[in-house]
Amino acid sequence: MALIKRTSVEQVVDVADMVEIVGARTQLRRVGSRWVGRCPFHDERTPSFSVNAERKLYHCFGCGVGGDLISFIRETEGLDFVQAVEWLAHRCRVPLEYEEDSPEAEMRRARRDRLFDLLDAGARFFERQLWEGRAGERSHAYLDERGLEADALRAFRLGYSPGGDEVARKAVERGYTRDELASVGLINRRGNDYFGERLIFPLSDARGRVVGFGARELPWVEYTINAKYVNSPEGELFRKASVVYGLDLARATIAKEDRAIIVEGYTDVIALHQSGLLTSVASMGTALTEQQLTELGRFTRRVVLCFDSDLAGQDATLRGMELAVGQGFDVKVVALPPGKDPADAPEEFLAGLDHAESYLVYRVRLALDRAPNRQEGFEQVREVLGRAPDSPDRLDAMRLAADRLDLPRETQATLVPASAATVAARGERMLETGDRLERDLLAGCIAHPDLVPALGELPADAFLDAPHRALRDHLVDGSVAEENVVSALAELDARAAREAIDERTTRQLLLRLEERMLRRELDQAVSSELQEKAGELRSSLGRVNDAIRELG
Repeated sequence: MALIKRTSVEQVVDVADMVEIVGARTQLRRVGSRWVGRCPFHDERTPSFSVNAERKLYHCFGCGVGGDLISFIRETEGLDFVQAVEWLAHRCRVPLEYEEDSPEAEMRRARRDRLFDLLDAGARFFERQLWEGRAGERSHAYLDERGLEADALRAFRLGYSPGGDEVARKAVERGYTRDELASVGLINRRGNDYFGERLIFPLSDARGRVVGFGARELPWVEYTINAKYVNSPEGELFRKASVVYGLDLARATIAKEDRAIIVEGYTDVIALHQSGLLTSVASMGTALTEQQLTELGRFTRRVVLCFDSDLAGQDATLRGMELAVGQGFDVKVVALPPGKDPADAPEEFLAGLDHAESYLVYRVRLALDRAPNRQEGFEQVREVLGRAPDSPDRLDAMRLAADRLDLPRETQATLVPASAATVAARGERMLETGDRLERDLLAGCIAHPDLVPALGELPADAFLDAPHRALRDHLVDGSVAEENVVSALAELDARAAREAIDERTTRQLLLRLEERMLRRELDQAVSSELQEKAGELRSSLGRVNDAIRELG
């Protein structure tokens, strides 16, 4: 992916309205020079989310998230840095310049943009066929019989493919080539509609761009290819293993509620959204893949898996959950009754969410159900629990195993080998490890940039905390800030306003940091018997103390 020129990034950020963009996610009100509201990243009753519209920074005192305009777009839209800048540039209608972009790279980007436009045009064509074409009326009635309402179907852009060569003719009339149609899987080798007479489910990436289609057979049509579902062929834009169906519509709610519900089918997702469960997505009918988990991980680390209770469904659940657990997700499972799926009874599914099992409990239950005898069950459970860290979920799984295996109390402890893993302690947040003096001084300099030159007169090693040194260097040198520095900058900007760190206080803090540095150097000089150096430091220390007293 080509790099965007720094001047272009600065230009698009300058043009953008921070309050407008953040305000689309949460209601803001002006308080003095800042804007405040409820945090869009966690549920709260008392507003603790603060926005600096001029500096284009945000920070939440409730959950600790913070950053600049680009990081806000990245978090809420699930994009990487380049994608976030491009998203913002498109919104603000600012052209971007790229670093040393070769003609070949520009041609590739132009081709991808054109293919995205073609797929979107294809989706619109299929939508019109379902809602306006006579051939789609029967499909519309079929969906209605299944309890899927028009609003939900339109939100997911469902369509109908009439077959034949109409999609190709329409696209060629609009200037697309047959090579482009074949590249995105809209036509087959004979030049006809790739999907035949089927329901069409547009498949989008997390940004909402159509990358391909899923097509479901209809009960009254005879097909030469006997397959319930047909997907677009793998190509330049479509990779089945990377698509999470419905993520473009669910991502904002997933991020806010910090949970994703993962089911198998397209209609399951639509039915659950229709019932108000807006965090529902689908894994394209297979076990979760590493790429899908990467997409989901941009919005949450908590997932609930729901697959058929038959053997194939259990195996899909097992593969997906073990991969998710291995990537650090908190995983729970909803087991469906045989022959049922969420689309059949969404209300029952919603009730079942309250009784979702943890990964360990489900894994132990499955091991016991499949074990040919009691001894084999004990060994399999012991192996599962032996890999698990100590936690309430492991205790629940041990109780289940002890009850199912009818273990005496003295035997229950042997379910977990002595070498079982333990929960690792979480690292402390960046600013919580730092010295309060350093933190408040940096906050004051952010609030009063006229004092940054005075900050630059203090050497970097006056700051004992490494992250604080990095932030000091950014303020003094104007260097490009790393992501953790941007987050710290946003937090200190909000803290300076909240704690009303004024210019006079900041000057005092500058002197006190200098005093601390001089005292440290004086101690070293005395211990090394450097009398002349010690004398110079005492003189400097006296000057600083006098200045502190003058400021009061």
